[in-house]
Amino acid sequence: TFKSLGFSGLALQIGRTMVLQSSSTESFTLRVYSCKDSLREDTQRAGLVISHAGAASCLESLGKGEPLVIVINKKLMKNHQLQLANQLHKQERLFCSTLPGLLQSMDRSTLKCYPPGQPEKFSAFLSKVVGLQK
Repeated sequence: TFKSLGFSGLALQIGRTMVLQSSSTESFTLRVYSCKDSLREDTQRAGLVISHAGAASCLESLGKGEPLVIVINKKLMKNHQLQLANQLHKQERLFCSTLPGLLQSMDRSTLKCYPPGQPEKFSAFLSKVVGLQK
C-alpha cells in the first residue's frame, strides 16, 4: 500500500468514469477529483507521480524532478503513448510498468532528472528565422 511505502496521501484524477470520494484518516489523505486544467499544484506537492503517458502529463511531471511512473493506456490513438513512454524509459527518466510489482521494487535513485526547458533558445531561433536577429 502507499502508506506502507511512506506516503501520507494520494491525489487521484479519475475522470468521469468512476465514483470515488475523498477521505481522510489521522495518517493518510485521499483526494479525488474528476478533472483539472493543470496538475502542476499536485505534482509540486508529490513525492511520486503516477500518470498515463500523455506528452503534457509526462513533461509537466518530469519538469518537477520527482519520480514518475507511467501506466500506458493502450486504447488511445493507436497506442502512441507507448512510444513516448519507451523513449523516456530508455533515457532512465521514468518507470514504465504495471503498478503492484513496481511500487514495491523501484529504486528512485536510478532515475535521471529531466533537464529544465530553455525557452530563450527557441525565442532566439525564431527571431533569427523571421529576420529579427542575425
